[in-house]
Amino acid sequence: MSNRDGLAPYPARELFNESFLDTGDGHALYYGECGNPDGAPVLVVHGGPGGGCNPTMRRFHDPRHYRIILLDQRGCGRSTPNASIENNTTWHLVADMERLRHHLGIARWQLFGGSWGSTLALAYAETHPERVSALVLRGIFLLRRSELAWFYQDGASALFPEAWEAFERVIPPEERGDMIGAYYTRLVDPNPSVHMPAAEAWSVWEGTTLSLIEDPARVRSFANPAYALAFARIECHYFVNAGFFAEDGALLKNAYRLGDIPGVIVHGRYDVVTPVRNAWDLKTAWPSAELRIVPDAGHAMTEPGIIHELVRATSHFRDRG
Repeated sequence: MSNRDGLAPYPARELFNESFLDTGDGHALYYGECGNPDGAPVLVVHGGPGGGCNPTMRRFHDPRHYRIILLDQRGCGRSTPNASIENNTTWHLVADMERLRHHLGIARWQLFGGSWGSTLALAYAETHPERVSALVLRGIFLLRRSELAWFYQDGASALFPEAWEAFERVIPPEERGDMIGAYYTRLVDPNPSVHMPAAEAWSVWEGTTLSLIEDPARVRSFANPAYALAFARIECHYFVNAGFFAEDGALLKNAYRLGDIPGVIVHGRYDVVTPVRNAWDLKTAWPSAELRIVPDAGHAMTEPGIIHELVRATSHFRDRG
């Protein structure tokens, strides 16, 4: 359990390097680095899919010790083409992470990711365990059918009925038996009058439910059309394709591959987006990891208890050398 005493994020640091990485199949991936150029490398794995990186993500690691690397995944953030779902699967992203590691000359790195970032970090670590020095994961999302049904069909809707009503309104009653599928047909429609209302509604639903206490500024940022389209289209693309995993629950089945990788799992007790049972299931499958449940938090990485536990985790690995 969490026993927080109020650790704060580190001051924001400017990037010392930023560039683009050509994937060779139509995507150009933005990446940036801050902190200590000679420090312990850590890759920040952002959420979504389709969320992109932001400056807050630079603030959870001691910049004197860590070389902090941020990568905008395919189709989102500053990567191009924006909102593209072509050649965009979990396994493309795992390969992109390896491509970036080779490009930067890194032997092993810590992975730091929340929500979809935890999903992708686990997929990478189970594919390339020898390349991972540690895992710091938040808001565990294992992309099982039951998790998708909870948030997009029947579950979270009982806790946020007013937000769910707005989310549901975009879809005619006769199509509401498969909300993800119904949204997908609209999000991939080339007509902006079709895909933009769907993108904004999809994005606002998630933005509204992220934290224990609703943050109106976050909801407004999620409604921004420039953000919403990439976020909603790419996220729905992954979900309608079950994360491109060979079977439901694949990440748990393959958790034995994490072996002795040290890890910390941080999860809010009142996380509505990805319920705490996900973290419990991962801890059960990966016994060597430490589970820290924050008693007064939801899903957002910016809630005080979540910040505390993430900073505490990165400080622990810093002090281990």
